[in-house]
Parts: sequence; structure tokens; C-alpha cells
Amino acid sequence: QVQLVESGGGLVQAGGSLRLSCAASGSIFSFNTMAWYGQGPGKQRELVAVIDKGGSTNYADSVKGRFTISRDNAMNTVYLQMSTLKPEDSAVYYCAATYTYLATDVAAYRIWGQGTQVTVSS
Repeated sequence: QVQLVESGGGLVQAGGSLRLSCAASGSIFSFNTMAWYGQGPGKQRELVAVIDKGGSTNYADSVKGRFTISRDNAMNTVYLQMSTLKPEDSAVYYCAATYTYLATDVAAYRIWGQGTQVTVSS
């Protein structure tokens, strides 16, 4: 089974940027959709962005215009470019994979990484 490993999290000031990476142990091309979810303290895991194998994307309203998801099938890696970060963006960010096109339901995702912490200070 493919394993996902996130990296790139850290502490950043409000207004700053981070680039998260999700490296897969095998091919991600077989997965129709890759996604990033965020889980803040005491909150449920929420969808941040999704991308299908054709490059179509969907974003949570709270990150539109600030975050960009991309995937490099040749490198088996998915990225999340985060810009103009806000304190409310602080969360553990998880990478996930599914065979369902542009799935937005967390239950559709069966493969998850371990998460990477993003903390945005004010």
C-alpha cells in the first residue's frame, strides 16, 4: 500500500508563506484525487484543497486566492503552497488520497499521511 509523508510545516508569522510537500512511497497516478486537510486544535479535520489527476482543483472558501495545490505525478508528490497565512490557518495538515474524483467527503479518503504542523503567529 502506498504511504504518504508530509513535510514543510513550521512556525511562521502572519502574512508569511509555507510550502507543504506530500511524498508518496509509490505512484500517485492511480489515485484520481489527492487532497490536503487541516485539523485545528479541538476541531474536526476539514478539507483545504483537492486536485484530480487531470489538474482540476477545488478549495475551501477560507483559502481561495491564498493557497495553491499542485501535483507532480512523475515525482509522486503533491504540494500545498500557502501564502498570506493567518493565525486561523494554524493546524496539522494531512495529505490524503482517494480513487474518487474530486472527493470532498473525508470518509472517501482511505490513505492518509501522519500530518505536519503549521503554526501561524500574530
